[in-house]
Amino acid sequence: YESNVARTLEKTIAGFMKHEFSVNDAVYRMAAKIGVAVFPDDGTDADTLFNNAEVALKKAKASRDRYLFYAQKMTETVAMSLGIENRLRRALERQEFVLHYQPKVNIVSGRLTGAEALIRWNDPVSGLTLPGRFIPILEETGLIHDVGRWALYKASEDHQRWRKDGLPAVRIAVNVSPLQLRNQNFVAQIQQAVGVAADAAAGLQLEITESVIMQDVNRSIDSLLAIRALGVTIAIDDFGTGFSSLNYLSKLPVDTLKIDRSFVVEMASAAGGLTLVSVIINLARALKLNTVAEGVETEEQLRQLRLLGCDEMQGYLFGKPVPVESFEREYMPSSASA
Repeated sequence: YESNVARTLEKTIAGFMKHEFSVNDAVYRMAAKIGVAVFPDDGTDADTLFNNAEVALKKAKASRDRYLFYAQKMTETVAMSLGIENRLRRALERQEFVLHYQPKVNIVSGRLTGAEALIRWNDPVSGLTLPGRFIPILEETGLIHDVGRWALYKASEDHQRWRKDGLPAVRIAVNVSPLQLRNQNFVAQIQQAVGVAADAAAGLQLEITESVIMQDVNRSIDSLLAIRALGVTIAIDDFGTGFSSLNYLSKLPVDTLKIDRSFVVEMASAAGGLTLVSVIINLARALKLNTVAEGVETEEQLRQLRLLGCDEMQGYLFGKPVPVESFEREYMPSSASA
């Protein structure tokens, strides 16, 4: 029976796609996402069937499938997501989010040069939660705007406190999501975050993945120019994975290229891996950009990066992300006395 329904859906969707209609001299086609619940397996009354079809539709919208049939596990997954979503909505007001900091160091001297802020969620239900579990839900619900703004203000607050306490006030890098960068109010949010003190902008760097910048490169350039004008620096994260053209790269108002961890790993394990990292470093040098190697975990990787002339490194070889109190205790005193 389900195969017959599927064939009917395929024909119906194909018919929609073929049919054109015009509005104000513009030609449009109609597309559809469909959720299917089948009587009696998925429900024996209209309300249950409609509810289960809606669950299947929600899953179809979140996937690349044009239609999906209902399955019981969908309800369990949706219920779990809704539960996390509701807890996330309360998490910000209850101050359950925290920033952990991972050190960046000069690849020759080993001295502290900066820190990357990495968000964590102190979930009362499941404990300290890594971003891979909740960031997609924040983006899906739009909560990423509020949580992202909080991260900017929190990083700026920590940097100002380091200055006040006489600690090495290294620049803090904060990751930016695609939704934040596309938000027309984002530049104003940055301006507010760094407006707390005259030297606040010097303590903030934004890390934006290469693929996000390339989604709408002209708009990205405008936004990045406005942010740079505030005194905030820009780093392209995961460089080498987004296929940016040299033409656009030379025009991007950025300061740093972060070499993706996968390339660092492949320096010793894959043919051409070392050459690729060398090309990225030489390219950055030609464009007068700083380079940071991500995911450095071995002494051999460090040795190779030194020989290639990379500027900075970040990874478990030197330090893992830790709470701000641990970061200050473990890394800042040694930097202050060096």
